[in-house]
Formats: sequence, structure tokens, C-alpha cells
Amino acid sequence: MKINNNLSPIDIAMSGLKAQNKNMKAVSSNIANVRTTDAGNGEPYRRIEAKMRAINGGISCVEVEEMSEDMSKFQTLLDPGHPDADANGYIRLPNVNLPMELINMNRAKKLYQANVAVMKRYQQMAETTLELLR
Repeated sequence: MKINNNLSPIDIAMSGLKAQNKNMKAVSSNIANVRTTDAGNGEPYRRIEAKMRAINGGISCVEVEEMSEDMSKFQTLLDPGHPDADANGYIRLPNVNLPMELINMNRAKKLYQANVAVMKRYQQMAETTLELLR
């Protein structure tokens, strides 16, 4: 595994914070639209995924490569009284699985907290170094 020596722990942690912020926005959007049967285009809301990748491979910064829609099938539910129901009484619901989104949100939160912890530790090390130099 290749280590990029040009990056400090702060650079790596900041890239992780930014990536998890975008991931949290995608998860929040998915949760907010879990019952949206018409996203304005005649179809239910499609789940959004934040796809991440390491910059330059190896141990380095991370970035969100793309925000893409999940193209899996929509869920169906029998609800004849719903305004968006088809002739058979079924409505199409978003392809969002709420328990999985809650797990994704918790994971993003933990990763965000881990990057904040790295930044705090680095700050403590810098303060200790400065104190020793006095």
C-alpha cells in the first residue's frame, strides 16, 4: 500500500469530513423522501448514493466521486384510495429502505466523528510540541 507523504493528517481528516458531509446530505434526502410517490417527473423519488474514492489510491484523501441515483426497482403497495394509484390500486414507492438509511446515517456520523477526533488529536500534539519548545 502506497502512502502519500505530501498530505498531513489534517488534509486527510478534512477530506473525510467533506465526504461524510455529502454522504449525510444524500442519506438525509433519502429519509426525507421515503414516501414521495411523485418526485415531479411522474415517478417516485429515487434513492441517492454518494460514491467515494481515494484520491491517487493508497492511503490519502477521499472524495465523493459522484452522487448517483439508485436504479433498482420501486416498491409497490396496494392503496386504491391514493391519488397516484394505478388502475389496479397499486402505488409505486421510492426504492428507499428506511432501516438501511438509518444504518447509513449512523455510519456516516461515526466516520465524521472519527475524523473530528483525528483533528483534535493533531491539535493536541501541535500544542504539546509548542509547549515543549517554549
